[in-house]
Amino acid sequence: MPDRVQGPAYYFPSIEKKYGQPISYWLDLIGSSPLTGHKALVDWLKADYGVGHGHATALVGYVLAQRSAEDPAHPAAGKDKP
Repeated sequence: MPDRVQGPAYYFPSIEKKYGQPISYWLDLIGSSPLTGHKALVDWLKADYGVGHGHATALVGYVLAQRSAEDPAHPAAGKDKP
């Protein structure tokens, strides 16, 4: 039996269903933003794209975790910058 998905990726199916875009769309969108901080990115997704707080938090958390894993010295690794 496969492991159950946990963490931010747990929300991906409901995000795709609710907003009608594949997760790759949201990850690319966040990746192309000049914003780097968690709160700034979450607020941006909520204000500009109508993404709910929990879904925005999951998407941003996933992207920032990936950035941190790739480069622990990346400015987005746990910092909140506009």
